[in-house]
Amino acid sequence: MAPIRLGMVGGGNDAFIGAVHRIAARIDGEYQLVAGALSSTPEKAQASGVALGLAADRTYDDFKAMAIREARLKDGIEAVSIVTPNHVHFAAAREFLKRGIHVICDKPLTSTLADARKFAAAVEKSDAKFILTHNYTGYPLVRQAREMVAAGDLGELRVVQVEYPQDWLTEAADDDNKQAAWRTDPTRSGAGGSTGDIGTHAFNLACFITQLTPDSLAADIQSFVSGRALDDNAHVMLRFEGGARGMLWCSQVAPGNENGLRIRVYGSKGGLEWAQENPNVMAFTPFGEPTRLLTRGGAGMSNSVAHLTRTPGGHPEGYLEGFANIYSDAAALIRGTADGKDLPGITEGLQGMHFVNACVTSSARNGAWVKLG
Repeated sequence: MAPIRLGMVGGGNDAFIGAVHRIAARIDGEYQLVAGALSSTPEKAQASGVALGLAADRTYDDFKAMAIREARLKDGIEAVSIVTPNHVHFAAAREFLKRGIHVICDKPLTSTLADARKFAAAVEKSDAKFILTHNYTGYPLVRQAREMVAAGDLGELRVVQVEYPQDWLTEAADDDNKQAAWRTDPTRSGAGGSTGDIGTHAFNLACFITQLTPDSLAADIQSFVSGRALDDNAHVMLRFEGGARGMLWCSQVAPGNENGLRIRVYGSKGGLEWAQENPNVMAFTPFGEPTRLLTRGGAGMSNSVAHLTRTPGGHPEGYLEGFANIYSDAAALIRGTADGKDLPGITEGLQGMHFVNACVTSSARNGAWVKLG
């Protein structure tokens, strides 16, 4: 099939996540980037379009103009990637959704719970597909863990522990650090700092693998760096429907940690453990038996996750390939050749926003238990 014609909002020169999305979209040849509104600054938008080889008349100064014109073109974009700071997600997505253009949006869903609810209504009204790039759900062993839990290999789930520590915000960032600037600004990031940025990833991973429904949480969040307006560390206790219990820790002030996303799940019949920084190996321990190490593409892997791996066992795959799996699964959903059952969407986006809101509310009430949703 011909590549899906893709546009991008945000992701101009010097934008880290925009480049990651473009690489992910290219890996399996499923997309061709043909248009973009790559910056809120016209000069930078045009320069970024030139750098990416976009035609001048397909490089736009704002996303609304892009949505209007691309929807009218015979060869206009079929899908758009939104890779802006959080506060722009909803306004941009709405313009494309109402014109029937599929939306692939970076997480979290948006900056406020009120906008998230409007976002959900816009998705429901549109015939277009909506995909939220919680990219860690694209790792082969994460999908394998989800299947094993669903198959009952761990028995009745009891305990879920998930963490995502980083250290890059241990000190106050200088004014030139663009990535830190918007992530620590409530007007662009929303109510959550570490909880919104990496906490939503950890929370989503726990829910994705276990398929448990979160019921309530109690949170203790901190802003350790003087003058920082948003949290940079959070300890969260979780209660799930059915009785399982969880603990979540996210921090951006933990020296020695880069992207230490890790999950442990324990049930009545066994436990498993997976870490993002060593993503090609997962430990599975049936109760009373030796621990088994499952490897990406190795013995014991489900046939249904085989398409997620590209290289033979022992040749590492990781972040970019996992991200690419989200894009390729999204392409299949857009083309109608798959149901997208493993893709995060508006439901997971709303769930993440409820998580952030509940963390902030609970912590303000001295760690009181707060219902989710």
